[in-house]
Amino acid sequence: MRGHPRRGEAGGEVTEAPAVPSARGAEVGRRIGVGLMYGLWRPRVLGAWKVPATGPAILAVNHSHNIDGPMVMGVAPRPTHFLIKKEAFVGPLDPFLLGIGQLKVDRSIADRTAITQALAVLENGGVLGIFPEGTRGEGDFASLRAGLAYFAVRSGAPIVPVAVLGSTERRGRLIKGLPPLRSRVDVVFGDPFEAGDGSGRRTRKALDEATVRIQKQLSAHLENARRLTGR
Repeated sequence: MRGHPRRGEAGGEVTEAPAVPSARGAEVGRRIGVGLMYGLWRPRVLGAWKVPATGPAILAVNHSHNIDGPMVMGVAPRPTHFLIKKEAFVGPLDPFLLGIGQLKVDRSIADRTAITQALAVLENGGVLGIFPEGTRGEGDFASLRAGLAYFAVRSGAPIVPVAVLGSTERRGRLIKGLPPLRSRVDVVFGDPFEAGDGSGRRTRKALDEATVRIQKQLSAHLENARRLTGR
């Protein structure tokens, strides 16, 4: 997926732009997710209508279990391109995930290919999915990486907070690493909001301030989602 240098007309090297993730592939991924998530568990989806029907949007999802991404992919009203750590792209999962429009990201570096692809998704009016905490943890939005603020401020796309609740409450009997089959998992979408302050600034200070605003919004949404669902 990375660009490869080639010779230009003047003899210099030209780096090809990374391929834009397939919107059609993301729709296929959504349909697969619908079948799997509703077939294996009992998702209860609240506020899906809050996701903008058209135009760019960023879904900011808490992350406490491996099924959180596929769950949101399956229940979201629009196809979603998730930024996923490169370690997940192993064996047959590599071509499969790329084929359904997901983005491979190397978290150890400033992955320019992933950044370019993510911005292209938003520029094309698509939906980008991000786990702003960076890694799987408590799923409480307590610590956010700067990536979400960068994409939101750079693109101007609204952020839609998403809380996935119930995926870690109990372990399944058949597969210990998954929630019990046919158990309920709640997915709560919140109100879209702008991350920037309206000035258009993209400085380090502006991104830091945006991250603080984002964290407050995401934490408030999570608290409200827990109150709504009783979890």
